[in-house]
Amino acid sequence: MEKVRVDKWLWSVRIFKSRTMATNACKSGKVKIEGTNLKPSYPITIGERLEVKKNGFNMLFEVKKLLKSRVGAPIAVECYENLTPEDEMNKYKNWYIGKAAAEKRDKGTGRPTKRDRRKIDDFKDDENEWDWFDEDEL
Repeated sequence: MEKVRVDKWLWSVRIFKSRTMATNACKSGKVKIEGTNLKPSYPITIGERLEVKKNGFNMLFEVKKLLKSRVGAPIAVECYENLTPEDEMNKYKNWYIGKAAAEKRDKGTGRPTKRDRRKIDDFKDDENEWDWFDEDEL
């Protein structure tokens, strides 16, 4: 039966951005099987369920295929089944909402001047102070 190191697999299916991050997660007890902490060198096999705690979210993955090297995202998704409970996924989605991309300026306009920056900051401060509803209506 084929086996692969857990830290290497977590990195290769893109659950962690680097192998070092995967190794550190294992060392700090954030990767488990049935509540047992795993060492980075733990050999995983197909069918095992990994509990991964990443950025405060508890995720659950079942190993479908073993990989020894990093692959593209479309291939990586086929190598595991995401069994994370729905409430935890909603928690992640709620956290992610509102994390918009960086603001953009028209091409060729350059960086904002000090005066432009003040106007932008004033606009943002005013936007946060608006009352969108009347408290009496609640």
